[in-house]
Amino acid sequence: MNVAQITAEILKREGVDTLFTYPLNPLTESAAAANIRPLVVRQERIGVHMADAIGRLSSAGKVGVFCCQAGPGIENAFGAVAQAFSEGVPLIVIPGGSNRSSSFIKPGFNATMNFQHVTKHAETINTPDQIVPALRRAFHIARNGRPGPVLIEIPGDMWNVEVPGELNYKPGRRLVTAPDTKSVEAAAAALVNAKRPMLYVGQGVHYAQAWTELKAVAELLEAPVTTSLEGKSAFPETHPLSMGSGGEATPRAVAAYVEESDLVFGVGASFTATGFGIRFPTKDKTFVHNTIDATDIDKNIHTDFPLLGDSKLALAMLYDALKDRLKKPRGLTAGVQARIKELNAPWWAEWMPRLTSEAKPLSPYRVIWDLMHIADVPNTIITHDAGSPRDELSPFWKPVTPLSYIGWGKSTQLGYGLGLAMGAKIAHPEKLCINMWGDAAIGMTGMDIETCVRAKIPIMSILFNNFGMAMEFKAMALSREKYGSTDISGNYSEFAKALGAYSERVTEPSQIAHAIVNGIAATKQGKPVLLEFITTQDKIYSTFQGGYNGGH
Repeated sequence: MNVAQITAEILKREGVDTLFTYPLNPLTESAAAANIRPLVVRQERIGVHMADAIGRLSSAGKVGVFCCQAGPGIENAFGAVAQAFSEGVPLIVIPGGSNRSSSFIKPGFNATMNFQHVTKHAETINTPDQIVPALRRAFHIARNGRPGPVLIEIPGDMWNVEVPGELNYKPGRRLVTAPDTKSVEAAAAALVNAKRPMLYVGQGVHYAQAWTELKAVAELLEAPVTTSLEGKSAFPETHPLSMGSGGEATPRAVAAYVEESDLVFGVGASFTATGFGIRFPTKDKTFVHNTIDATDIDKNIHTDFPLLGDSKLALAMLYDALKDRLKKPRGLTAGVQARIKELNAPWWAEWMPRLTSEAKPLSPYRVIWDLMHIADVPNTIITHDAGSPRDELSPFWKPVTPLSYIGWGKSTQLGYGLGLAMGAKIAHPEKLCINMWGDAAIGMTGMDIETCVRAKIPIMSILFNNFGMAMEFKAMALSREKYGSTDISGNYSEFAKALGAYSERVTEPSQIAHAIVNGIAATKQGKPVLLEFITTQDKIYSTFQGGYNGGH
């Protein structure tokens, strides 16, 4: 078999059943011959985003793969790979490359060189006997440690070269390590002795599939729980100990406990300093930090009790250590629940007028409220786009099942959400998969609604259209006034309809619920859906930058 055929066979052995692609790349034909479905997108970013979702929703059990042509194809994919790298998502990118004789001749684009800073590993296949070990390395590196993208560039004159010998390849697996016993015992003692501990949960819990262990530790400790955007849905937000998730916008209880807690237990979290996540004050606080990546320790905060290792193993060990110290329940849950309710009840009251608003243009919060009450939340996978959709959705959406919310925020590229929802539907065709975006984001990736139609990917996209880049109004006040620089427009419902999707444009509050019901019904009939809601340009978020007594 030649390099292309060997590559396809290895993908098949690794459990790849869909190859996300944009022509031309010889792997597309070899994959089809191996009964792997090539799914052709309208632009490279979407293909990478779909592969991204495969890795997330399988907890790196499956690694999504994207291939594209040399030069402009892989150049176009750069942003999507950078996004996956920032979020710690496993995927394999296989671009074509220049012939070996011209790989380093400018101005040709050398993907291996140019992607070094947005991949965990990048290499070029220069000999036929390199392809098998290179792909073995690629899958191992992508899914192990802190997951991330790997690039394998195959030059144009390598694809048809015969690979010597018989193929000897076994699929890889995710390896796990556990923290040492002394560290676990010390962390357990600190947690028991803390007066106001809180748990901060990251996406490492998703990759470790440590949801049961997390719940057991939280209930044994009787401590309140919040998650990062990436960790959202790792802990059911209907649980008495849940405060909701923390990002730029948060529920009031999260903001309060971030300030008041004397110990923060980061579980599967990096504590990366980002404007789209919780920034913990460090004065008079103790930090217990579980992470799979040693470089996270002391990166942005001083860690008093590091627990380096897989979250599932770490939590199981910690549970045993806590149980040895806590012979019986301490009876703290009722008090914690009362404190969360005391904090969040006035917050809900403050936001309820927006969540139930009858105003026109529509409140985006009203759309979110109606969606929460109509959708089958346990069997829904939802994601947001950058900016307003993220900050409007995340504080109020209450996931109850693991991996039902695809959160992100360490990089914030507009248009990311559509491909994630598409990939989610490929991974879980039985679930309602929703992308929530704005009129700026649809301008980036909206043509791939046609991909949904053509490839029969019946997701539901909810679009907030306020005819402007409202988040930028204040920062671009002069250029807006003089040149209308933040004004954008479009009838996106008609656009989606022209591409073959089911769509509605909604301007009346009384029609919001009807449109959502119709949209869900259309997805069940196999049709992709775009629901366009004409919303207000007012931008008010649940932020508490000045402490939890400030903000909205």
